[in-house]
Amino acid sequence: MKHLIYLFIAALLFSCQTEIKQEVKVEGELQKWHKVTLVLNGPETSEWAKENPFLDYKLEATFTKGNKSFTVPGYFAADGNAGETSADEGNVWKVHFRPDEVGTWNYKISFKKGKNIVVIDEKDLGDSLELDGSEGSIEVTESDKTGDDFRANGRIINGNKGYFKFQGTDNIWIKNGADSPENFLAYHEFDQTTRFTLKKVIREGEANPDDGLHKYEPHIADWQEGNPTWQNGKGKGIIGAINYLKSVGVNSVYMLTMNIIGDGKDVWPYNDYNERYRFDCSKLDQWEVVFDYMEQNGVMNHFVLQETENECLLDQGHTGVQRKVYLRELVARFGHHLAVTYNLGEENGPANWTPIGQTDQQRKDMATYLKEVNPYPCFVVLHTHSGDDGQDKTLNPLLGFENLDGPSLQIGRADNVHKRVKKWIAESKSAGKQWVVNFDELGPANKGVMPDSFDALHDTIRHHALWGTLMAGGAGVEWYFGYRFPHNDLGLEDFRSRDNWFKQSTIATQFVNQFPLEEMSSVDELINVKDAYCLTNQKDIYIVYLPAGTKNAKLKINSKKALSVKWLNPRDGGELKVGSVSSIEGTGIRSLGNPPIDSEKDWVVLVK
Repeated sequence: MKHLIYLFIAALLFSCQTEIKQEVKVEGELQKWHKVTLVLNGPETSEWAKENPFLDYKLEATFTKGNKSFTVPGYFAADGNAGETSADEGNVWKVHFRPDEVGTWNYKISFKKGKNIVVIDEKDLGDSLELDGSEGSIEVTESDKTGDDFRANGRIINGNKGYFKFQGTDNIWIKNGADSPENFLAYHEFDQTTRFTLKKVIREGEANPDDGLHKYEPHIADWQEGNPTWQNGKGKGIIGAINYLKSVGVNSVYMLTMNIIGDGKDVWPYNDYNERYRFDCSKLDQWEVVFDYMEQNGVMNHFVLQETENECLLDQGHTGVQRKVYLRELVARFGHHLAVTYNLGEENGPANWTPIGQTDQQRKDMATYLKEVNPYPCFVVLHTHSGDDGQDKTLNPLLGFENLDGPSLQIGRADNVHKRVKKWIAESKSAGKQWVVNFDELGPANKGVMPDSFDALHDTIRHHALWGTLMAGGAGVEWYFGYRFPHNDLGLEDFRSRDNWFKQSTIATQFVNQFPLEEMSSVDELINVKDAYCLTNQKDIYIVYLPAGTKNAKLKINSKKALSVKWLNPRDGGELKVGSVSSIEGTGIRSLGNPPIDSEKDWVVLVK
């Protein structure tokens, strides 16, 4: 009798264990635009296992609702809590999903094993693992978030009319970002993050190993109780930096995800500097803590996937096994986020100092794979060299290419920005795929945007680079900090070094974002002042930027309505003011009068 009881208990325990092993758990807030995670107990393995968990196992979940279907890639998550434990082994696998509708979503798991299966497109390939074919459903309700939190607003996508838009709405989003430090993720409290070099001599502009990693110590004071950390208080510096950036209106951060053999040599997703097929589960979990927090605060991830020195590091520039597994892992872990720019590479293409670069076809293949592996509408751009000739050579063959959403422009001279942004807007429109054109880096490389302590007013770049971009019809800006100044592109510790500049950039981007920009275009010939700009719908809205010292500017208008004339101070912001002329009426050339004060300074005039 005891023998039978023991057998019964053993069978019951085995049944319970089997149930637990086969369980698919659902984690997260089941709300529209929120991160919903499927957690699976799968094969026990490790980052270094002979059968590579990042290459030889393929986890996907297909979510359906009515006619909608998203096939979302999953990933090996070690013990499921690696950001806290630094684990590199375990049996936990995850899939992140972002529902874009309320209601019932059904899901079905595909979980297969086979040599290089992750990068092979054939269906029904590989051996089925437990949980393969498992099904379930989730009930999604409306989001309870408000404000700048992207979960309150939705996914940022290409609006196909030259601007970012929130998916499913008419709301335009203008980028106002920090382009430096490019090695933003070289943070000392991320696991396995070091600066690697075998060089004895460091060239100007490269990171010096003796300088150490980012600590963002001035921003520890910006961390607030209740903000996220990991491993007993790590992360306060980088989380505090996000708090500061949000407070001054910055809504995007440019960051390399891999700079092996590049300028910094201190950011990589792999579990070793010399590895190309295996990833660091704990480091990437810690990155995700920061990315989640950025999303909650309305800050875009601008992922720069490689730089000019290493664009041929993976598969000699091709989209082969190394590049595919790299891109797929980033998409599986981070592609769910609601505001992501995938930048194919910093200064992509050959240059004098790097004669070997990716070809046109290699760029196209990389962009196409990113679009294919990502289940959500994703935004793909290409960063350029600064010279006009090199920029033209790289971008011209990509005009009209369906899988590139726009250029990430680097321009060497501030007074060239307006013209170049207008050029690519016009030429992409003519080619049949209108680009979302962003100005992301101001040269020269040793200067960029200087600290407030060196250039307190920022008059030149405010005129030519900031307003020059937005008044050309540009969709956003990001700001690079030159390497010969404190808190530069690789050594920045304190974002407040450009506090006044960030505030000026925010004044401009928030001002233009209130107008129907998709209906407007740059028509500078309507204003009779050299180096002035005019953005208009040529009916009843004219935004005019007037350079310093302009008096009695005249505007050619095409409206029989009475239009008000008000003035914005682009240096300090504030309420719009009335100048010497309060309104104009009738078609033809009309005087805008003079600003209310400080006539020797630059002003923005709103005629509406």
